[in-house]
Amino acid sequence: MILSKEFNRSQFARDSDLTVSSRGVQPPTVLQWGANKPEEIARSSLLAAPYVNGFDLNCGCPQSWACAETLGAALMEKRELVRDMVIETRQALERDGWGVAKEKDIENPQGRSVSVKIRVHKDLRKTMDFIETVIGDQHNRHVDWLTIHPRTRSTPSSTPIFGDSLAILIEKYGTRLPVLLSGDVFSLSSLPLSPLLAPQPTITTNGESEPALPRFRPSTTKLAGLMSARGILANPALYAGHESCPWEAVEAFLRHLARAPLHLKLVLHHLGEMCGPGMGPDKNALLNKGERVQLNAMTNMCDVIDFMDEVVERKTGRKGGVDRLGDIADGVDRMKLSSA
Repeated sequence: MILSKEFNRSQFARDSDLTVSSRGVQPPTVLQWGANKPEEIARSSLLAAPYVNGFDLNCGCPQSWACAETLGAALMEKRELVRDMVIETRQALERDGWGVAKEKDIENPQGRSVSVKIRVHKDLRKTMDFIETVIGDQHNRHVDWLTIHPRTRSTPSSTPIFGDSLAILIEKYGTRLPVLLSGDVFSLSSLPLSPLLAPQPTITTNGESEPALPRFRPSTTKLAGLMSARGILANPALYAGHESCPWEAVEAFLRHLARAPLHLKLVLHHLGEMCGPGMGPDKNALLNKGERVQLNAMTNMCDVIDFMDEVVERKTGRKGGVDRLGDIADGVDRMKLSSA
């Protein structure tokens, strides 16, 4: 989440909070704002529009500092304000020449999305009122999609998501617009979904049913997709089907660092998350606790690279440690195959 007000007023904030690669075509990127004024989020979206593909308003952050500023989950009590913010953003983008026609602009290079991430209320009727206000006319809705984190503002992350609440909202709104799930997305094979969202078992002639459910895919329900925060931090290869972080993901991260350096503390934080126990059923850790403590005590990148080289060589048997070629080597192999 990037704070819209600071992004508008500070070049330092813009440089610190938003960095994109200029190396060829990049995957679609949606920028998530923390905002509470229509004119602020509209202006910041115009500033960032040339560099990203869409904008999401965060109405889900439960942290006390955010709620004290009427940001994040505090906006779940301000449905009209949220509606006004997404309308103003969409109108500002359209005036500036960006495509905001939702599905009609999916293939348009100038197309930009506007979406909202929400939490739920204890009384789910309040959540439905909120969604109805934010969506508006179903034939000309205000948002491209909706992301639902099925916990209340006060529900700790250690408490499982409210699967039944999600199921009710998916059933009601899943055909009106794309709906994404956020919360407890740690493994594609064991998503914490309500039985109401699972494919129905096959009924046989002898009265028995098949209890086994197929591996989850968003298309098997009315869910349009998934959003992960803690899960993707610990396992960047989550959506590639890996149940825990593979060495290949760590090596890709280190190669990206060589091209686009980060502050050492951020590097150590990311490596610590990726090399620790998985957050899904697979608790495999690339580094044991002692190795993670040793890594976290390092004071320069040279020592970090040397340490990772030694660990990768010892644990994988690959001479030389970290793979420094990665996608470059893959490209060479593909060229050899295509010329054969």
